[in-house]
Amino acid sequence: MARAVFLVWVLSVILATTNLAQGLGVNWGAMASHQLPPKNVVQMLKDNGIKKVKLFDAEPSTMNALAGSGIQVMVGIPNEKLEKLADSYSEAQQWVKENVTKWLGSVSISYVAVGNEPYLTSYNGTYVKTTYPALKNIQKAIRESGAGDKIKATVPFNADVYESSSSKPSDGRFRKDIKNNMVEILRHLRDNKSPFVVNIYPFLSLYQSSDFPKEFAFFEGGSKPVSDNNIEYKNVFDANCDTLINALKKEGFGNMEIIIGEAGWPTDGDKNANIKNAKKFYDGLLKKLGKEEGTPLRKEKLEVYLFGLFDEDQKSIAPGDFERHWGIFRYDGQPKFPMDLSGKGNGNQMLKAVKGVEYLEKQWCVLNSDVKNMSQTDAELNYACAGADCTSLGTGRSCDLDQHGKVSYAFNSYFQNRDQDVRTCNFNGMATITKNNPSVGDCLFPVQIVNTGAPRHGAVGVAYAFSIFVGLLWMMI
Repeated sequence: MARAVFLVWVLSVILATTNLAQGLGVNWGAMASHQLPPKNVVQMLKDNGIKKVKLFDAEPSTMNALAGSGIQVMVGIPNEKLEKLADSYSEAQQWVKENVTKWLGSVSISYVAVGNEPYLTSYNGTYVKTTYPALKNIQKAIRESGAGDKIKATVPFNADVYESSSSKPSDGRFRKDIKNNMVEILRHLRDNKSPFVVNIYPFLSLYQSSDFPKEFAFFEGGSKPVSDNNIEYKNVFDANCDTLINALKKEGFGNMEIIIGEAGWPTDGDKNANIKNAKKFYDGLLKKLGKEEGTPLRKEKLEVYLFGLFDEDQKSIAPGDFERHWGIFRYDGQPKFPMDLSGKGNGNQMLKAVKGVEYLEKQWCVLNSDVKNMSQTDAELNYACAGADCTSLGTGRSCDLDQHGKVSYAFNSYFQNRDQDVRTCNFNGMATITKNNPSVGDCLFPVQIVNTGAPRHGAVGVAYAFSIFVGLLWMMI
């Protein structure tokens, strides 16, 4: 009997770490000043049972690490390459040869993401004329390589490509300024049996409007539902998805496969960006995926890529300071909070961390205790933050510190970013190196990791992605 109980326990542990919610993947961005070793990251993905990953480029060391892993991969093409790929089929052939054909048989490539949210309103039409020709050339080159049946080209769009005149999902339609372009792409996707990829961020609903009912951004049904044609929407995620479905129906593509290319919640950099809210969002999303309940208009399993894997300290903060804190793992590969990736209650434990991470020496750069006149530190603080990441500083964030603490944090961030070069811990004689960890409470003064590569491509600052739909939906509630 004891042996049987033990075997059941072992089986439950295995299921908790390997039975992910159906269709679950992660985004692996690389806009960090210090990169984790790709092979170690891939091993971590395998340790956690993660079988799908979405990239923003096709960097060789990452692809090499994924070779033989069995992990399904969506490789990406940055927006700045779209023009060349649109203008020259030979360029598209070369790109496919170097980034797809080269890896056939070793890397399980499922999709090629042509651009990243190229129709964002903030781009003012920069990529509107080049996205479809680039998509067409890439798919043709894939087909001619012999991989057309297995690998499909698509375009990850932001939710701002569709809107609703009444703010109800049933009135969803594509933006007028890009409607013809969207129909052209939709026709191509249908003809090539490729999915429509969209990025959806309920967090931005809160960030955009202080009037937005907070609980509607989560999945627990704590706010007044939105009624639309006998359907009650209890969260903005479902409402957003069904707005897209209705937009697709209106153009004759109601049965098109949909993939959620990015969905996540940041953990710092804004009053609503914290560990508690991120865990609440992911708990609800994962339970939803685990039930395979879909949305009110499509009651079937969803394929969703969580955004993102790691914090990225080189991302633009023009949209908001939270941009550098989307990771479910810290910069060093340590998990931030417990997650049940199965969504079935098989355990709510910390994910397995990246193993074999090398750190720099355990030392920190802080403000010298002899400095008494804090007004003299302002210029040095600003200089440090201009060259490093200070987005955790501020009221309602993880590092809500006094002036001395803020300056010390900024000095250390700059020092660590420069690989602890002693010459970078001076600041006009105001700084000193200490072996005593100055971290306090939830505020981590990091020790940087040993760098294994240069920053690469990642997701665009998603706060630029304020969709018209999200901007109007709160008025319904």
